Amino acid sequence: MSSEPANPESLSEIRSALKQRDFSRARDLAQTVAHAHPRDPEVFYLLAVSQRYLDEYAQALQTLEKLLRLDGENTRAYQERGHNFAQLDDNPAAADAFRRAVELNPALQASWRGLALALRALGEKGEAERALHQYQQLQKLPPELLSAASLLYERKLYKAEQLCRAFLQQHKHHPEGMRLLALVGAELGILDDADFLLESCLALYPDFHQARFDYIGVLRKRQKFAAALEQAETLRKAQGGRRTEILFATQSAMVGDYKTALAIYDRIAAEAPELHGVHLQRGHALKTIGDAEAANSAYRDAYRAKPDFGDAWWSLANMKTYRFADTEIERMRELESAATTALEDRYHLCFALGKALEDRKEYARAFRWYEQGNALKQQECRYSIEQNRRDTDLQIAHCIPALFEKFSGAGYDAPDPIFIVGLPRAGSTLLEQILASHSQVDGTLELHNIMAAARRLDGRRRASEEPRYPAVLHDLDAGKLQQLGRQFIEETRIHRQGAPLFIDKMPNNFRHIGLIQLMLPNARIIDARRHPLSCCFSGFKQLFADGQEFTYGLEQMGEYYRDYVRLMAHWDRVLPEKVLRVHYESVVEDLEGQVRRILDYCGLPFEQTCIDFHQTERAVRTPSAEQVRQPIYRAGTEQWKNFEAELAPLKTILSEELKDYPGAI
Repeated sequence: MSSEPANPESLSEIRSALKQRDFSRARDLAQTVAHAHPRDPEVFYLLAVSQRYLDEYAQALQTLEKLLRLDGENTRAYQERGHNFAQLDDNPAAADAFRRAVELNPALQASWRGLALALRALGEKGEAERALHQYQQLQKLPPELLSAASLLYERKLYKAEQLCRAFLQQHKHHPEGMRLLALVGAELGILDDADFLLESCLALYPDFHQARFDYIGVLRKRQKFAAALEQAETLRKAQGGRRTEILFATQSAMVGDYKTALAIYDRIAAEAPELHGVHLQRGHALKTIGDAEAANSAYRDAYRAKPDFGDAWWSLANMKTYRFADTEIERMRELESAATTALEDRYHLCFALGKALEDRKEYARAFRWYEQGNALKQQECRYSIEQNRRDTDLQIAHCIPALFEKFSGAGYDAPDPIFIVGLPRAGSTLLEQILASHSQVDGTLELHNIMAAARRLDGRRRASEEPRYPAVLHDLDAGKLQQLGRQFIEETRIHRQGAPLFIDKMPNNFRHIGLIQLMLPNARIIDARRHPLSCCFSGFKQLFADGQEFTYGLEQMGEYYRDYVRLMAHWDRVLPEKVLRVHYESVVEDLEGQVRRILDYCGLPFEQTCIDFHQTERAVRTPSAEQVRQPIYRAGTEQWKNFEAELAPLKTILSEELKDYPGAI
């Protein structure tokens, strides 16, 4: 047996037998190849198709279960499950499978058709009509765009972009072509292009509601929340319905209008208690404004509406202060092991179980659940240790003293931003809450503007091509650097409330300190640092809403920490005294001393409110929301010690960093 993919010729032979409708031969060939290559999802897919055509539905479902254990987001596997359940007249299971398929790939015509038929058989006429409408809409699409849509949802972005551009050259201003190209751009992180395309599309086709829906998503990613709310209001008036009401509520919450958001969520939750997503969003809004008890109740309503809704269970765990009952823990175990539970729900349940058992001091069992959750999450991640190391090396190679000497005095001289950088779970939210409690400082969000500027400088390229950034920094001029700095200040103004200074706490900005220095030379930068094992384990057991893919594995977490320390040491060498390093443990041990040190660095007078940060009333949208509403506590610095035996491999990776950490614990 081999862990390598099957030979393309072998797969081609199976496909040929299927095309000739020689299903027995296709099945036998596929079984032979699957035995030799038990880690290849494609051969299991072809085997399942062969088995279904031979009416071997039970065997096909077993094969698909193996496939989904290898690739939990394989859209065709879910579609095949739907076909098999439909043949067995199991309409509830068929509907669930087809629904999952179209969630992952909305361009699957056969799944929309199968979903419509299954829902109709279940008497859900409204949902069936909507599914049938989606199927009919896809049938109207030109074949090139249908292929591009499938490639987009399978994350074959370069091929999808090529197809869209070629099609638009022949059919200029085709609405669906413009929309799909914009979505490809958004997935590639080229959000300004996606923004322009969708804005142009809507100027030409103002009644293209799906384009407006996608435009709101792009505006939200660009953190243009007021503009997104305006578009949501337009869509709400034009289309109506619960979907647009929920979208409007979500955008209201994003601009801080939680009263409007909660009024809509409350009404819809009462009218349609089966809508589990509404309960979840309601819980998130309540958590953000600090109503923990009501948030817990909303999350429980979400899992009552959909028992295997992993995000509801994890959201309870992520409150940090919630404690699960015995019956809840047992229910989570049952749901996690159920064959019908989707991959995304399974890893949410695993992380929730890890937290539940850790709270009960069952540390070995808790670690096993964290480990399983990370392994499942890794199946949909594309993080590469090697690529991260390459990017770190490029920053060190190109951001050299000569670069900063060349542009001394350049950039935009605004002193407004305070960047808090570092790794997630290193105490950045605590430092933000302390600073945002000062009368002269606005707390904002984890802003994406610096990373967006870096992506624009990097330009369009294939993943395999050498990056242009940061080498391109040498080719800029003083005018361009001033433009970049001014643009950052203007773009982020929407998040401020009028204080002279504001915080950008995007932790990943530690990669771009060279760029920040060039474009905003008077900005303050604070490096939030935490004990290596404490920080890495805290990241390992946290399921993040988005990004931070390096955290889903102890080895890659440790290697990422090493590269972070290495890069920060480089910034200390080439930009001496630019960055203020604040150790989490020092803040815990000497809060007032560290607060005064931070305020001195930022040029701010002392204010007692920074010591009493937990009394500051402001929306907090990070996993640490509940923790920063409490007085500072010491227990968080030593939680990793309960897992010291399991963390032995991480200790080995971080041996140098542990040795050099101040007052290592």
